[in-house]
Parts: sequence; structure tokens; C-alpha cells
Amino acid sequence: MSPDNDDGTDREPDLTAALDAVRRSTLRLLADLPRPPTALRIRAGALTLEAEWATVGAPVAVAPAADPVGVAAPVTAAGDEPARHVVRAPTVGVFYRAPEPGAKPFVAEGDIVQPGQQVGIVEAMKLMIPVHADAHGTVVEVLRADGAPVEYDEPLLALSPLDG
Repeated sequence: MSPDNDDGTDREPDLTAALDAVRRSTLRLLADLPRPPTALRIRAGALTLEAEWATVGAPVAVAPAADPVGVAAPVTAAGDEPARHVVRAPTVGVFYRAPEPGAKPFVAEGDIVQPGQQVGIVEAMKLMIPVHADAHGTVVEVLRADGAPVEYDEPLLALSPLDG
């Protein structure tokens, strides 16, 4: 049963509507950000919104071992396999391959994806955060199962890069 106010009116529908409005606004905010934050805090009283991003250091280049002549060998994923590009989780949550249970997955192995194409969803605190490909390539491996928990920046899909 819902708690009543002093005047006898039910306040739960107001709270539900307010929470739904906050959820919709948060999804719009996250969609407008260049990359998802690692933490997001929202307070209703006196309205406070805080977003944090992990401090990411500059990428470090690792030189491959040189052959006896001093010419560097090409970098490969393992053995003679070509290098792969990895699509990573934008946040901590649960990874879903399809827009809803029972629906066709966004992508499957063998599909060609474009940068910006949605390839999955990560659910975090009832927010559905889209996962987008950030490179043009062919999906060569799905690295996380549908419904699997994922950490921030965890590999989700492996792509074989394509030019163009």
C-alpha cells in the first residue's frame, strides 16, 4: 500500500513520474556526451548532477621486436592472425546483444559494421546505454555472452578492420 500525505492523497504516482522524467533526462544527457562517464550522481533536492570520467593517460606505444636486420615485424594478434580491433564496454553493467529479449541481435559474426553503428546495449542501473562500433570492420568474434556482466572498457566484440 502507498504512503499517504497528511491530506490523504497518494504521492507514489508523483514519485514514479518524477523518477521516469529523471531517467529520460539522464538518457538524453548520456547520449549527448562524447563518451559515457564512469560515475554519474543525481540528487533531486536542490538539484545536483555530477559526472566523472576516468583519467586516461596518453597511449603508450610498444615497439615490436626487431628482426636481425633491424626491421620491425608487423604486429599481429596471435601468430599469423591479422590485428583485430576491439569494441569495448562504455560502462559497468550487463551486456545485451539485442534490443529486447527474443529479438534478433544488433550484429552477428560475419556482419560488416560502420563507425557509430549500434552493436549492443549495456544496462546500468536500469539505464540502457547503447554500444556503438568505433571502427569500420567485420565482426569476427563476439567476446561476451548476451546477459553477461561487464566492466568498464571490457572487450565485447572483435572486428577485422576494413579500409574506408
